[in-house]
Amino acid sequence: MAKHIGIDLGTANTVIYMKGKGIVLNEPSVVATDASHRTILAVGDEAKKMIGKTPGSICAINPLKGGVIADYDVAADMLCEFLKKIRAIGIISRPDVIISTPYTVTEVERRAVESAVYDTGVKTVDLVSEPMAAAVGSGLDVTGSRGAMIVDVGGGTTEVAVISLGGIVTSSSTVAAGNMMDDSIIRYLKQEHHILIGDSTAEMLKKTIGSAHPSTDRGETEIRGLNRRSGLPATMSINSSQIRLAMSDCINEIVRVIRLALESTPPELSADIFDYGILLTGGGAYLAGLQQTISEKAGVRVTVAKRPLESVAMGIGKIMERGMTELVDVRPR
Repeated sequence: MAKHIGIDLGTANTVIYMKGKGIVLNEPSVVATDASHRTILAVGDEAKKMIGKTPGSICAINPLKGGVIADYDVAADMLCEFLKKIRAIGIISRPDVIISTPYTVTEVERRAVESAVYDTGVKTVDLVSEPMAAAVGSGLDVTGSRGAMIVDVGGGTTEVAVISLGGIVTSSSTVAAGNMMDDSIIRYLKQEHHILIGDSTAEMLKKTIGSAHPSTDRGETEIRGLNRRSGLPATMSINSSQIRLAMSDCINEIVRVIRLALESTPPELSADIFDYGILLTGGGAYLAGLQQTISEKAGVRVTVAKRPLESVAMGIGKIMERGMTELVDVRPR
């Protein structure tokens, strides 16, 4: 039987929704390839474990940067492997797919995503903007006249959108997001403490003791890295306030684009946002204290979605289940 698939193709994670089954896959957007033959060795969770540990003959890469496809062939191969995992493509059955894209992508970038999905062997591909899907997945009434602001903090981008009457009224975006926070932690430890760490360690620090607000500090932990002066392994203790300092520029940039969107919002919709607040989604919503920091600096109440990381995929699922075709950006191949 024909299947209907929703894909949230994120810079950090790919989440897939299957009509009638719900979320069937949630794995990192990482691919391990043979450097010489460009063959796929692993995708998702297995490939992410290889980052920073591979020999010269193996490359563990992320085919998406800043929310868009950076390596077309690898992205298509990754999608194909993910669809095989969930048995979405059969001998006589090809699925219909709805896939999300950042609202601010160019026409060329949108067509690259569309083509990459078609290359996996699916039947049809429709596109929907990430902010709209995230809003639907979070339970917002996007077709009503009441204005709603959604802030989707992903791995490669943070998108801010004001939605009303089934459309996006105003939006802004920035590459200040989860991956940039990790890079900021790596840079801070290198410059201030002369300790070199990898992406995985930086992400672990962000998730375990990372904090965007003093009220949510979570103590300290010990990390292991390489002393850049001696070239020898080293250990050190680091606390939440240091991680917050490392990420401060990135967090301030997120607040800046939120304020920018608020300033360009029509007065009537601004009143709705101040009454009902901002909805925070995306994997970055899990960062302790981000909700409080945005609320204090933007002057608006902030609520975190119930399932931030899966909001976009859940939204695509609702669009499919309820036949909300007016929200899908249908484009011919």
